[in-house]
Amino acid sequence: MQLKIKSFGHNMLIKENQLKDVFEINSIPKTDNRGSFSRFFCKKTLSELSKNINIVQINSSYSKTAGTVRGLHFQSFPSQESKFVRCIKGKIFDVIVDIRKESKTFGKWQSIILDSKTKNMVFIPSGFAHGFQTLLPDCEILYLHTDYHEPELECGFHYNSKDLKINWPLDVTQISDRDKNLEIFENKRKEIYYEL
Repeated sequence: MQLKIKSFGHNMLIKENQLKDVFEINSIPKTDNRGSFSRFFCKKTLSELSKNINIVQINSSYSKTAGTVRGLHFQSFPSQESKFVRCIKGKIFDVIVDIRKESKTFGKWQSIILDSKTKNMVFIPSGFAHGFQTLLPDCEILYLHTDYHEPELECGFHYNSKDLKINWPLDVTQISDRDKNLEIFENKRKEIYYEL
């Protein structure tokens, strides 16, 4: 499948994903003898990806060990959220799972390598679950959210659900008890209600 790359502005390249409405965004730095400068976020430019680009919360996570897995997570109604995810230190194997009931790619996943050196990030709209595995030690991730974190609306399913067949690149070294005990995707499938 041929994916389109769009240039938005003079320093952002937008690449479509095989999962509809998911985009990889590459910030092209300007360099000179001092170093470099790149744009992290521009609402005017990135609003072309979705009508719901209103960032209300910015969070970060730090993982000290390579092989750490976080996810697979999403937030349920009425606080479904879209988000931008960027690795600002290290490198991660980022995973997006389509959980929109009527989607042709429902239950399918894609991965993107997010690398602090390449300055890329991914736009994940509501209707997708998200998780990642660290490929290096000392990884830091930045998340820009379009809705507030609501602990009682946190949802997810097991990172190693057999029906998803996600090919995690490393042996899992660290995972939270919460994530370890999430149900598998097959058991949660009927509870997923995201509409296109």
